[in-house]
Amino acid sequence: MITEDDVRNVLKAIKYPGYSRDIVSFGLVKQVAVKEAAVSVVLTLTSANPEAARQLKSEAEQAIKALAGVKHVHVEVNQPQAAPGAAGATPWAQQSKVPGITRIVAVASGKGGVGKSTVAANLACGLKQLGRNVGLLDCDIYGPSIPLMMGVHAKPTISMEEKMVPPLGHGIKVMSMGLLLEGDQPVIWRGPMIVKTIQQFFSAVEWGALDYLLVDLPPGTGDAQLTLCQTVPLDGGVVVTTPQEASLGVVRKGIAMFQKVNVPILGIVENMSFFTTPTGERVEIFGHGGGQNEAKRQNVPFLGEVPLFKEIREAGDLGVPVVVASPASASAQAFIRIATALNEKLR
Repeated sequence: MITEDDVRNVLKAIKYPGYSRDIVSFGLVKQVAVKEAAVSVVLTLTSANPEAARQLKSEAEQAIKALAGVKHVHVEVNQPQAAPGAAGATPWAQQSKVPGITRIVAVASGKGGVGKSTVAANLACGLKQLGRNVGLLDCDIYGPSIPLMMGVHAKPTISMEEKMVPPLGHGIKVMSMGLLLEGDQPVIWRGPMIVKTIQQFFSAVEWGALDYLLVDLPPGTGDAQLTLCQTVPLDGGVVVTTPQEASLGVVRKGIAMFQKVNVPILGIVENMSFFTTPTGERVEIFGHGGGQNEAKRQNVPFLGEVPLFKEIREAGDLGVPVVVASPASASAQAFIRIATALNEKLR
């Protein structure tokens, strides 16, 4: 028997024209009905582009017909009428794709103190070691830490097009509010200024050609997170947690936020999983396995765990992430495995 889940799963292979996101994660599949050997699907687009509608209708019909047992397929595509002379809108009207960037991945956490920025910095370096062109955007406006962890202190230069050119840290393009401030100057802004700044990190920065732009988000589900989701089409989110329930409880809120704005969850990373004493004893300070169990509960991938290693903290404080400082070490290999798993998912 064919099920609605079978139909949605094959539709996940269909990308929206010009984007790396599929039509299911974009929230364009509004209705799926299965009756014996007949399948009916309704797609609702926000773009008035007739060519996109024709392409999606054709690809959806072919994908569904390939399911064993399907004899009749009906795909209805609804879209707004185009205004005279207007170009079609993006799948989410506020979003615009950033030229040259193939994948944009948000690194998020429900609460602070879980090592999210450490994971983001080392994940970026891990992807770089896999031969990818990588950028790292620090969207934590109030507490930027990426410049310290990446050893980047130079201010952005200005291009001929009057855009900011991000400085390099270990071969990775880095942008952060911390690079625009003097010393320990605090940011004392209300929400609208945060929104405007994050939008400018995409429109006013010359990122060039990137395979990945990783975005280190502040903890929580506030202005920065929603602005990012509305400004650019995200390929997905990586959620960082520690094993204890206090962290996992707010992770669920972060996952729910991404789901509400149709951003796929690429996976959960469990940080600070355990540490090993000099005598070889394994100590699980925060418990263990909570991230993996939560991934199963949420039906999302588990990308891996990162134990507590002293060298991870030391390397971050020195501005040389452990993946760069000691790539063959056990601590670096934990991040490289996660980077490899992420890269495989987004091929």
